Order: sequence, then C-alpha cells, then structure tokens
Amino acid sequence: MTAQAPSTMRTLESVPAESGLATLRDFGMCLLALVTLARSGNAQDMHREALLVLKSLVPFDSAWWGEVSPGSDGSPPRNWLHGSIGLSASFAQEWNALADADEFASASIAHCGVVLRGGSGDGRHAPGSTVDAFCKRHGLHHAMAITLELPASGLLFFVSIYRRGADSAFRDEEAVIFGEFTRHLVQHWRDVLDGLQGAVPGRAWSAYAFADGAGRLLYLGARLGQVLHRAHPDWQGTMLPPNIADLARQAPCSVAMGRSDRVSIAPCGRLLALVLEDRSPGDPLAPRERRAATLYAEGRSYKEIAERLDLSPATVRTYLRNVYAALGVRNKIELLSALGPGTREAP
Repeated sequence: MTAQAPSTMRTLESVPAESGLATLRDFGMCLLALVTLARSGNAQDMHREALLVLKSLVPFDSAWWGEVSPGSDGSPPRNWLHGSIGLSASFAQEWNALADADEFASASIAHCGVVLRGGSGDGRHAPGSTVDAFCKRHGLHHAMAITLELPASGLLFFVSIYRRGADSAFRDEEAVIFGEFTRHLVQHWRDVLDGLQGAVPGRAWSAYAFADGAGRLLYLGARLGQVLHRAHPDWQGTMLPPNIADLARQAPCSVAMGRSDRVSIAPCGRLLALVLEDRSPGDPLAPRERRAATLYAEGRSYKEIAERLDLSPATVRTYLRNVYAALGVRNKIELLSALGPGTREAP
C-alpha cells in the first residue's frame, strides 16, 4: 500500500463548506462521547467503544489498534498489545511475522502524528508477496492509519482502519476527521492512565502495565515488555504469559522474571497493575519485600508491619511468602541470617 501523507495534514477548518456545519456538529458529538467513555471507568473497552463512535462519521469494515515498537538495530517493528474489530484472532501474530516487509506500517511509524492512507493494487507490494497475501486474506483493500507517541512509555500507539471494497478509498475529509479524533482519543487515554498510575505511584511509565482480570493487556511500558519477553521468548503479547496470568489471580503478589528482575502485581480497581520493581544489583527481593522481611525478622507482627508500610495484613503475608521462597528459608532464624548482618529497620 502506498502511503499518502501530504493531503491529510489539514485541520477541520479545511473540510468543504457544503458539509462543514453538519460535520462539525457530528464531530462535536463524537468528542463528547469520548469524554463520557474516558470518565466511565471502563478502561477495558474504551478504545473499541471509541472507534465504534468514530465509525458513525468515518465508516470502516475493520480496525486495529495498540502499541508498537519501531524496531532498531536490525530488529523489525513489533506489536506488543492490540485490540481489533472485524479481524481474526491471529491478525497481530501474522503481522509480527512480516512486519519488516510492511512498508505502509513503517511509513506510519516514521511519520508519527500524520494520517497515512493506502490502497491495494497501488504497486507498493508485489503481487504474491507475503504482505500482499496478508492484505488479501484479511480484506485490507484500503487502509488509513496514524501512529502517535505515548510519552515516557517507550512505545508508540497506533490506530488503523480498513475497508474491503475496491472502490471505497478513504476521502480527504475522512482523513482529517480520523486524525483529529484519534489525537483526542490518545489524550483521553493518557488521562485515564494517569489516574490508574496514581493508584500505584513511584515508577517510570516504561515500568508499568495494566491488564484486565482475564490477563488481557490494556497498557504496556517498554521496559516491562522487554522483561516479559526475555523471560518468555515465545510470548506474542496482548495476553499476559499464562503463568503470570495464573499468579495474577492471587494478587497482590510478586514474581521473579529470570535471575535479575521481579514484577509486583496488585489490584487497581477492576484492573491489575504490574510494576517492574527497582532493586539493587543481585538483590532477589523487591524493596518493599525486604522492608517487610526486616520488620518481621525484628519480631513485628503482620498488623504492625502493615501499619508501618501502609499495607494490608494480607499483602504483608504475601510479601513474606515471596521472601521465604526467594531466599530459600524456612523460619525466622534462617530469615534473619539470609537478610545479612546489620539488618534493622530504622525506627
């Protein structure tokens, strides 16, 4: 698909006058709907519902959105999490396998913030190529896409919509509306994420992830994504690795990722927050686990530790269970020895 960028770099003021008033009214209603979605507290379905709102102004047959890394040092772009409308469950996995050959996607990533359009048969992909076959298999005759930054996450956010009909190319006016709408969508999404992060503060955005109760990722930071991928090389993204999803049902909890990383999992409203813990090199314990273990080794009760660290007694028990497993100890005497000499929490 050939990317068409310059004609889409316009504003709503450039929509033709004959359709301007009706378009502005309908667009305003769509933006109000976005505000309602962002305030609903239903982060799990926000993007899907938002794009269904957009569909009333810019009709499409299928859509794909999510987070992508641009690729570097010879590695291709990679989709880390996604949602879709009207596409097969294997779509993202198939795309990851041919991402380095998808010139349309590469152009969208390279022209961050610009709406691009493309159509089948325009000569960009040779007939019979893997990308051409992919487009035909999924009915991607016409595409319109935008890639936007998610500041401090280390990844990019994209939205792509598609039409199947050979004569149904996206028009200039639709490209303008699509671009403005998706920019508002991403801003509202950032506001939602800020609210979620406020419940589990203290880490950089790249160290966070949020997932629903089924283990489906809604947001993923680049650092945490790399840690998950190193620990699970065959992981395809979007859904948490099965063992992590199983552990998440016991949240709050903490899980080791390889030999040097640990991820804390805690409830965050109706979602789960995953946070890559900071630690000293070679330390098998997350900072809060070490503090809880130190207080426990000093003879403090679960209740006292919970009050000191602003946790629930149940969370303290979980932390200590993780500590015993990580250090390979069986009782408080062995715990005190494993924590090392001079172990004492400041009063």
